[in-house]
Amino acid sequence: MRLTAEVWVSAYLKRLSLLTIPAFVVAKGDLTAGAVLVKLNTLDGKACCYQRSFDLITGERQWVVLSEGDETDVDASIEKQRSFDCDLWVIEVEDAEGRHLLDDPSLV
Repeated sequence: MRLTAEVWVSAYLKRLSLLTIPAFVVAKGDLTAGAVLVKLNTLDGKACCYQRSFDLITGERQWVVLSEGDETDVDASIEKQRSFDCDLWVIEVEDAEGRHLLDDPSLV
């Protein structure tokens, strides 16, 4: 059984808060089946946006980079995604060290 988007987002935000990594919901999507984008803001004018992807070869879910570079360019990429997916969640993580916890296998 898969978690709903709302439950996953809530658990992700809690895990980040336990490590005192600031994060917040920028856009709230569909509560059950909305896709999730995670924007990592490194607080130096740069950012990276991750999306969850399905690997057809292994059958596993993984986080992949959707866009990265100047924060304004990443924001534009996110807005483009939101323009055709109204169910999309966007989470922003702010961490100068670049921590996002998406490499933790329990978050895939």
